[in-house]
Amino acid sequence: MADQEVTVGVIGGSGLYDMDGLTDVHYIDVDTPFGKPSDSVVVGTLEDTRVAFLPRHGRGHRINPTAIPARANIYALKVLGVKRLVSVSAVGSLKEEFAPLDLVVPDQIIDRTRQRANTFFDEGIVAHIGFAEPFCALASDVIAEAGREVGVTTHYGATMIVMEGPAFSTRAESFMYRSWGAGIIGMTALPEAKLAREAEMCYATMAWITDYDCWHESEEDVTVEIVVQNLLQNVAHSKEMLNKVIPQLGAAEDCACNFALKDAIITDPRGISEETRHKLAPIVGSYLS
Repeated sequence: MADQEVTVGVIGGSGLYDMDGLTDVHYIDVDTPFGKPSDSVVVGTLEDTRVAFLPRHGRGHRINPTAIPARANIYALKVLGVKRLVSVSAVGSLKEEFAPLDLVVPDQIIDRTRQRANTFFDEGIVAHIGFAEPFCALASDVIAEAGREVGVTTHYGATMIVMEGPAFSTRAESFMYRSWGAGIIGMTALPEAKLAREAEMCYATMAWITDYDCWHESEEDVTVEIVVQNLLQNVAHSKEMLNKVIPQLGAAEDCACNFALKDAIITDPRGISEETRHKLAPIVGSYLS
């Protein structure tokens, strides 16, 4: 089983630094043109599916949201063969009905980050991916169904705000995001979602609510203590759900996400240098051969 292709990836968020139930486990260090990933990638087998797990903040939570090497993380998973990627994230709620300890599977996203490199195509080649639907519907369906099966309160469909961090929102910002109709707020789904689309991976988020941000009048303002207390409970549910989600995604057929670059590369191939071709070979190689 060790030589079977890895097809499913998991990026663990706050509190999720390892996975249960894996056999034939290997730790792999991947060097990329964009630096080193957040940590070693754990590759193992769950039932008959080879899976790669990467803790987004590094083991021990060493990396703040802005400093996460997202391009290196996605590139490393692409090199290993990942086609479908599950992101596990801790988020704040912007709606009364999205309570702490609930699961939200978002279907839209608003970018409020300011300091992050958000494309592989930053020099020597230009590509414009479609991003109208930022989360893979196939993978999102699988996650939502798994949430219902394990008995957690699951909400399918919400707009996620991705803020820069690492500080939490001001109260004015929190009320502004609510006025936009957003449902949850986090710090890490971007640029991950954009990079995963450029790398032709299905990407979906398992967003676990830890708090009501700071807009809720009858709840305490968000603190690290509240977040940690709730995320520890959410991590247990995450691990149970991943045992259901990973085998299903491993058996899934390709979808439109896996062909996102088909008509997206604008640059004349004759003008793309050998250096750029080599640098992005795992991502664009099939289109420039």
